[in-house]
Amino acid sequence: MAGGGGRPRCPPGALLAMAAVVVAAGWGERDKGWEGNTGLLKAEPKGEQSVDLIGKNEVYGDIRHEVNVYVKVFTNSPFLVCMDLALSQERIIDPRYLWVGPDGRDLEGQRYVNLTETGKLMVMGFRESMSGAYTCTLSHKVIETTTQEETELVEAYKFMVYAYREADHAYRVSVRFSTKRCKLKTNGLFVEKLNKILNGTISYLNCHITESSYKCHSIKAPKNSLQYELFISFLVNPFAPGWEEVCHKVPYGCEDVTNRRVRQAAEQIGKFFQQLRQILKYELHVVPAVQYVDNSFSMTPIDSCRPGFGKNHHTHQNCASCCVVCGPGTYSPNNEVTCRTCARSQARTYGAKSC
Repeated sequence: MAGGGGRPRCPPGALLAMAAVVVAAGWGERDKGWEGNTGLLKAEPKGEQSVDLIGKNEVYGDIRHEVNVYVKVFTNSPFLVCMDLALSQERIIDPRYLWVGPDGRDLEGQRYVNLTETGKLMVMGFRESMSGAYTCTLSHKVIETTTQEETELVEAYKFMVYAYREADHAYRVSVRFSTKRCKLKTNGLFVEKLNKILNGTISYLNCHITESSYKCHSIKAPKNSLQYELFISFLVNPFAPGWEEVCHKVPYGCEDVTNRRVRQAAEQIGKFFQQLRQILKYELHVVPAVQYVDNSFSMTPIDSCRPGFGKNHHTHQNCASCCVVCGPGTYSPNNEVTCRTCARSQARTYGAKSC
């Protein structure tokens, strides 16, 4: 995936600065056990997820049960067809359709719907507040061939239509470096410098490093003396200061843009550690005391949902990877992935951010 503005994927200056800080951290002593390491990316960025129920532009009803439909916010719904698939293959005499929205009102003539003469309904510019039950009543005649006697049949179809967003992605990175001792002030300086360099590497993508932390542990491996390692962890976050400006050009699909940027940033960081190993192993004449631990680099995707949305793998099995609008009686005040249940006052709307 190409970087923006023709910038290098991983600036050589940043790598050399990193190599310099490893050597200049105050340790000049060689360690004969040091070897070059490969920055192995263990977790590939998660790909785009499809939603089965909106794979086609038409969704048929079912008189036996309600049909769940998921519509991405700000887009148009598929056509909801006021009959089942079997009935659509038959000749229907004098059909009449009555569509009622979540608020109980007749949808005919509403500006935000496209209602065809054959009973198909499209809800346009879908918002979380439009979520809910869309019910269609179909009445039509059956004429007995010999007597020409007419019988009117009435059938009802219910669609539960939910707004959804793509989950916002971030990436949890874990990496280890060996060090001479745990009680060294320069350990903290090393991690601080590492964060600064990584931030500089991905800043043009409006991403940054957050939730950075490290611990130093003593390790006794078989047949080896006591060793010390820095366990470093941080989050690659797509919401660096100024990220909102990137969304001004695409206000209705901002999570798609931020997800693409943070995926690029994750790739940049993976490449950084691969090239850092080359710098440390082949371009330095002094073996640094802080050493990258072979194959310790790992990256895990972390999902979050916008306020008013959450994930529920049981309720929304056909949109399990989506952030689906919180239903009545639930809310989500932050970027967690679950909708909370209201304790007392009930949220009667979809997409509530508080009770």
